[in-house]
Amino acid sequence: MNSESISAIRSKRIRRLVLMVLAPCCVIAISIGIYLHGGRYVETDNAYVKADKVPLSSDVSGTVLEVSARENQEVQAGQLLFRIDPASFRIAAAKAEAKLAQTRTDIASLKASYHEKKAELALTRTRVEFSARDWQRQENLASKGFLSAAKLDEARQLKQIAEQEQLAKEHDLTRIAESLGGDVNMPIEEHPSYLAALAELEQARLDLARVEVRAPLPGRVSNLPKPGQYASAGSTAMTLVVDGNLWIEANFPEKDLTHVQPGQRVEVRFDIYPSKSWNGVVESLSPATGSEFSVLPAQNATGNWVKVSQRIPVRIRLEAQAEAPPLRAGLSAIVEVDTNHRRSLSNLLL
Repeated sequence: MNSESISAIRSKRIRRLVLMVLAPCCVIAISIGIYLHGGRYVETDNAYVKADKVPLSSDVSGTVLEVSARENQEVQAGQLLFRIDPASFRIAAAKAEAKLAQTRTDIASLKASYHEKKAELALTRTRVEFSARDWQRQENLASKGFLSAAKLDEARQLKQIAEQEQLAKEHDLTRIAESLGGDVNMPIEEHPSYLAALAELEQARLDLARVEVRAPLPGRVSNLPKPGQYASAGSTAMTLVVDGNLWIEANFPEKDLTHVQPGQRVEVRFDIYPSKSWNGVVESLSPATGSEFSVLPAQNATGNWVKVSQRIPVRIRLEAQAEAPPLRAGLSAIVEVDTNHRRSLSNLLL
């Protein structure tokens, strides 16, 4: 066997060794390296910008008279948005004012009636005393035979009538005193009827003030009502998207959240700005999966059950960034959470 044949055999053995031993070892080493350095970051594109959305409604019902805001307009807190026709509420306020004045007059009249009945009661007591003395005299005369029985009965009747009149006036005086709240000297402004009429007036004035619907917070408005439209109290008339409080809601599969904790750093990219990224922080994790908050939660104990990987909403707070382009609620995002987790060989062997 010549030297060339021996060299060819050695070359084949070396290649065989590389392919059968070294190459698999390199692949295994690289795989282990990738495994050990992986698992630190978890990412999802099931993420969206969220904002506080405030449904605005009027506290009173009526026809929309004027709309002062425009669709998608930026408004400030306290800015007038729309106004309801105030005509009926002005009439109600005028009626309440008249009722309050009438209540004051009625209470003053009751006070006057009380003092009048009190004077009449004093006069009636005088009559009772007189009739009692007269009946006593008539009885003495009758006992001596100087007075007929008819005259004695008449004196007795006059005495009884005076006593009944006194009792009726005492009851009438008590009734008037109770109508005055049990205290005749109570100021009119403290009387329950006056307070009730005053409350009705305040309610009417409040309803009149509520015909103007103003922005409770700064933001942008949408779905505005139209002039002439009837707005029902408590029904949503428009929506306000509040400024300055945007966050990300990322829906991670449950298996990706093993090492995700509040306070971890997040990198956020938006589809609308693909070349720019934002920094964020994991603020909280939902206490339940998204399906638990659905109108009809899954009933896995019934029917044929198929396991479906669940997603858990994660709230991510965006950090302020100078000269950042504007973001809007509902924008799609891609988030990557740095869990700082390090894999070990023990996890690989288990």
